[in-house]
Amino acid sequence: MPSMQALERDQALTKPAYRILSEKFGEKVSRVTEYRGDLAITVDRAAWKEAARTLRDHPELDYKLFLDLCGVDYLNDESRPDRFEVALHLYSVTHKHHIRLKTAVPEKNPTCDSLTDIYKGANWFEREAFDLYGIAFLGHPNLTRILTHDDFVGHAMRKDFPTGKRFVSKKPKEWLLHVPKGSEHLVLNVGPSHPAMHGTFRVQVLLDGETIRDAAAEIGYLHRNFEKMAEERTYWQIIPYTDRLNYCSAFINGHGWALAVEKLLGVAAPARAEAIRVILSEFSRIMDHLVCISTNVVDLGAITPFFVVFRAREEIYDLLDSVCGARLTVSYVRIGGVAQDVPDDFDARCRKTLGWIREVADQMENLLTRNKIFADRFKDVGVMSKEDALSYGWVGPCLRGSGVGYDIRKDHPYSGYDQYDFDVPVGTVGDCYDRYLVRVEEIKQSARIIEQALAKLPKGDFITHDRKVALPPKSEVYSNIESLMNHFKLVYDGILAEPGEVYGYCEGANGELGYYIVSEGKKYPTRVKVRPPCYNIYQAYPEMIKGTMIADAVAMIGGLNVVAGELDR
Repeated sequence: MPSMQALERDQALTKPAYRILSEKFGEKVSRVTEYRGDLAITVDRAAWKEAARTLRDHPELDYKLFLDLCGVDYLNDESRPDRFEVALHLYSVTHKHHIRLKTAVPEKNPTCDSLTDIYKGANWFEREAFDLYGIAFLGHPNLTRILTHDDFVGHAMRKDFPTGKRFVSKKPKEWLLHVPKGSEHLVLNVGPSHPAMHGTFRVQVLLDGETIRDAAAEIGYLHRNFEKMAEERTYWQIIPYTDRLNYCSAFINGHGWALAVEKLLGVAAPARAEAIRVILSEFSRIMDHLVCISTNVVDLGAITPFFVVFRAREEIYDLLDSVCGARLTVSYVRIGGVAQDVPDDFDARCRKTLGWIREVADQMENLLTRNKIFADRFKDVGVMSKEDALSYGWVGPCLRGSGVGYDIRKDHPYSGYDQYDFDVPVGTVGDCYDRYLVRVEEIKQSARIIEQALAKLPKGDFITHDRKVALPPKSEVYSNIESLMNHFKLVYDGILAEPGEVYGYCEGANGELGYYIVSEGKKYPTRVKVRPPCYNIYQAYPEMIKGTMIADAVAMIGGLNVVAGELDR
């Protein structure tokens, strides 16, 4: 009987992407796998760029949504002739399918063709792979460090780079822009201390009066290298770190991480745990949207909506506190379920919180939606076309504001989302006002999902009984030698996933939050790459503000909802 891996490979061979790439590139397509439903195709470096272009442009494929690009270091893996690998993740909105395209890169002269003229979003991701792995992308327009500073020596994500190694920046970077000699235009730094930048990122603009003629962005102010830490932690120990990504909706980060690891392991959480995850994820989404909208209008000079909206945020924090004892960084999800069951009054608390949310949302709409000053500041400002949004890799409310109705909860349901009736709002213009309206409607749809989940909240276990994944109950550990040994082995050895790689994803508050995990069957993952929605979204910002007024730049940044913990990781 053929193995599961053999069957998955046979299925992969029948996929259109493999057939089309094989017909075009022949032996340059060196490997194809389908593991846990993920189709991955490896091509020679010589075919890398054209293979990506084919995936984007071929009508049978239509992989126009750029998601992620990253490096992987396979130091001391004797089965691989080349040390590094570059992995590209794409999505076809038309065919509702993810794909991973890979190519091997040698340790000596690690170079690869740039994809920046195919996907606009590849720019910052290639700079990141250069910064952290030392992989040079030929033809890149600005191949410089992006997350570490210019005085940093070496490449932090390489396996032979010491985890505790630090370098102090001796001189801050003054110029992000190339200013023509003799120019009379004013160079202005917007951030990191400007209130609209929230102390965590910087934009340098070239002003002609109040019009922005050129702009460049600098990030990395909060970079702590989540991914390097994850390579030296067990799958459990990584959960608290996920909370620090998008800290405005921390629970969703852990939910997505658990889903990715469960996909890698081939295990499922009980129905009750999945329903609890959905409820708390939707409350977190509501909270994130409320924070985005209210702080955006504060940046524009209106304080009243902020005070009104934050009342509901506090109610959601109180609900989270009652469930797990924490408000901001909850660490409540577990692989295979959740840490503990919800309290007896969970249903009543949820319904009371929903009442607050509806009241606050109505007040917010009365204050903003039909407010002429607010509408004038947002309408036809920061317009992003559907084509550019896909090329940059926009997702979530920003992509849906540009007219693309991609929502993972609908297109790739997880945790039982297919059981719930809800709508996906889509914009028509792609401006700041559309992005605002999408978030307002999503708040209402999240409330619908929560009510349905509460009505059918199943009884039963809150975590799996699979003892290769979940710790046995303390009562059994104290009274049963087998459970005690099981507990010891799981804590000491951790979860041991079989060799393989997966891309797990969920619908975060800002869109597709993805985790690319590579396992070699050891205690710690070989590679963890976060696909942060904000990274793709903010990358477009310097281009969006060129030719606009500086006041409009402030209106745009808040509506993009860039969260620096997720942006920098």
